[in-house]
Amino acid sequence: MISRAYLLVPLIFLGLSFGALEATAQDYQISLITCDPGDELYSTFGHSAIRVLDKTSGTDLVYNYGTFDFNTPFFYVKFSRRTLDYQLALTTFEQFLYEYNYFKRSVREQVLDLSPRQTAEILQFLRINYQPENRKYRYDFFFDNCATRIRDMMESVLGNNLEWNEPEAGERKSFRQLIDEYVYPLPWSDLGIDLALGAVIDREAREHEKLFLPDYLEAAVARADVVGDGPRRSLVKETHVIYDFPDREIAFSLLNPYIILWVVAIFIAVITFLGFKRKKLYASIDIVLFGALGILGIVIVYLWFFTEHSQTKMNWNLLWAFPFHLLVAFMLTRRKNPSWLKKYLLFALIIADLGLILWLVGVQSFHPSVLPLLLATILRSNFLYYHLDKWMLAKN
Repeated sequence: MISRAYLLVPLIFLGLSFGALEATAQDYQISLITCDPGDELYSTFGHSAIRVLDKTSGTDLVYNYGTFDFNTPFFYVKFSRRTLDYQLALTTFEQFLYEYNYFKRSVREQVLDLSPRQTAEILQFLRINYQPENRKYRYDFFFDNCATRIRDMMESVLGNNLEWNEPEAGERKSFRQLIDEYVYPLPWSDLGIDLALGAVIDREAREHEKLFLPDYLEAAVARADVVGDGPRRSLVKETHVIYDFPDREIAFSLLNPYIILWVVAIFIAVITFLGFKRKKLYASIDIVLFGALGILGIVIVYLWFFTEHSQTKMNWNLLWAFPFHLLVAFMLTRRKNPSWLKKYLLFALIIADLGLILWLVGVQSFHPSVLPLLLATILRSNFLYYHLDKWMLAKN
């Protein structure tokens, strides 16, 4: 959230011409600030920002592309639909560090080795970006965020003078694998993210695209060179550790989706076996299962078809968590068995099997804890298909 006070920080150079900026550029130090991940979901992936220090006056400012205004009308609706604009905020370095010190998140600084002209061009770039008509942008987690904005700024300003020196044999990772590196300490968030994001993020990320993550941007800047304006030199002149807190401890908990959902699936399997032996449906199990899957399916459809999120498209979790599963739950609640219900159960069985196949052949990587739910869906769809007509609902 942007504090109004941040917008009132005096910036003398904002009113200067480019020529005046270039003449005084040697007085400025520009740095990339990288902040470690936090414990909350919004901070799981870390943060990047640009520090501008005027060594003459002592003015010490941070340009932060990762902010939004909670006072935006219909905030949560816009946030869920990806129509909420993020914006470039400005604060003092001291104010910026307060949150990271409070939450014990490590912070590092890479001072950039820029020529006076390059420094002036970055200052000019930031000045233009911070103008009211330019400071807002449509956030995209993978392709337009706090880290990619800085990457793109460096490429725009330095142009052919910037060499990223990408590793020739970089580790091949999909976008999903990249974010999994950060969300594994939060197993329920990990499950939620995998349920929400579709097959589009299972493609391999190019080295340049990996820089949407602050840690990867930091590493890329560390190995980058400046060329063509004198002797080749490293883009980073100095590295400073601002805060160095111990790494987060990952505590194992039995209340995680891997264990809980397998317990649920085993329970459903036992009930199904008992129902087969006793010739009972135990339809209450299906009311809960298909009802929950139907609600989840509605969320997936909403994210896929009714939002502007590019990463929620082609989400084949829909094959086992299907919105019309709610109809099964509703019919079982009413103890009704219309003629179409058996056909629908066959349809549910087929698409759940198809979902399992798409997972196995690598079309989309499902979260591991989805497997017990998927198997339970297949089991109960099959059980109801064969026994719903024979065993009256009124007896269960």
